[in-house]
Amino acid sequence: MKSFPPYLSIFEPLFMLFALLLMWWLASHGEWVNRVFLPTPEATWQALVIGFQGGQRNDAAELGLATQLTCVRMILGWGLASLIGIALGVMIGMSEIARAWIAPTLEFLRPLPASAVLPLAISIFGLSAGMVLFVVAFGAMWPVLLATVQGLANVEPRLREVAANLQMTRWSYVKKIGLPSTLPDIISGMRLSMTISLILAVVGEMIASQAGLGQAILLAARSFRASELFAGIVLLGLIGFVSNALLASAELRLLRWQKN
Repeated sequence: MKSFPPYLSIFEPLFMLFALLLMWWLASHGEWVNRVFLPTPEATWQALVIGFQGGQRNDAAELGLATQLTCVRMILGWGLASLIGIALGVMIGMSEIARAWIAPTLEFLRPLPASAVLPLAISIFGLSAGMVLFVVAFGAMWPVLLATVQGLANVEPRLREVAANLQMTRWSYVKKIGLPSTLPDIISGMRLSMTISLILAVVGEMIASQAGLGQAILLAARSFRASELFAGIVLLGLIGFVSNALLASAELRLLRWQKN
C-alpha cells in the first residue's frame, strides 16, 4: 500500500478529521438531523468564541472558567492516582508481605466501576469538590498500579542477579533498577489514567453540580442549547488530545536513554 511522500506525511492524520467535519457540515446544513440536536459547525464555533469571551449569561456556562476547573480536577486526580498507583505497585511488586495483605483487597476493589463508588463518596464527602477528586483518583489509579506491578515482575533477570551480587538494599534496587526498567510500563499506564481522569472529572461535575465542563454540558443539554453542548464536547476532545500529546512527548524524552 502506497503512503504519502515524506513532506505530506504530517497531513495524513488530518484527513480523517477533515472528513468528519465535512460529514458534520453536510448533515447539519442538509438538515439530516434536526438542528435542535445537531448544530452547524459555524454555530458551534460561535458558541466557543462567545463562551471564551465570557458567555451570554453570568453563570457556570462560561467556557474559559469551566475548562480551567475541569483541567485542574483532571490533573489533580490524575496526579494523586499516579502517586498512589506507583507506591502501591512498588509495595506489591517488591514485598511478599504487602502482596499477601494488600493484593487480595485490591483485587476485590479493582472490578468495581467508579460509578459504583459514587454513593459512598457522596456519603463521605457530600456533593463537593473533594468527592469528585476521590472518584477520579480511585478510578484512574488502576492502570498505573497494574502497570507498575507488571513492569517490576518483568525486570530483566540478569539485572536482579547484579543487584543481588552487589547486595543492594530493596530501596536502592527500586530506585536504581526497578523503576527505571519499569518506566515504559508506568508511563503507558499514566497515559490511560489521564483519559480516565478526564472522563471521571466530567461525570463527577455532572453528578455533584460542580462548576466545570461537565456541568456546562449538562446545563446546555437540559436547555436544548445544542451549539453550547457541542462546544463543550469539542473542548473535551481537545483537552484529551493535548494531554495525550504532552504525555507522549514526555515519554519520548524520558525514554530516550533506551535508544542509546
